[in-house]
Amino acid sequence: MPEKHLFEYAVLRVVPRVEREEFLNVGVIVYCSAQGFLQARFDVPEARLRAFAGDQLDLADLTERLRSFERICRGRKEGGPIGQLPLASRFRWLTATRSTVVQTSPVHPGLCEDAAATLARLHAELVQ
Repeated sequence: MPEKHLFEYAVLRVVPRVEREEFLNVGVIVYCSAQGFLQARFDVPEARLRAFAGDQLDLADLTERLRSFERICRGRKEGGPIGQLPLASRFRWLTATRSTVVQTSPVHPGLCEDAAATLARLHAELVQ
């Protein structure tokens, strides 16, 4: 039987009007220390977002904000100063509570054999 590893994940949410606390799930971020894994996966469903938020939401800006999650996960210089931190610190920074258009859910733990497969499964279940 393959070994199970602890992983943590959070859902990426678009919150067009923070004061209303309404959101649409658009992505997932998964961290697994044992596998050295930190990745985010997202979609920008334009029609759903327009129906949900109207024309007030700048989709180009939203996409760039979500891409910053990917860059920070990958690390290297393109991830900026936060991208240079260790994996665990990057995950904690990305999942910190914020009051912006892109927010994350509370962090949830689980066990997985393959973090990449878990990211794909969670994305399918929680976003698509």
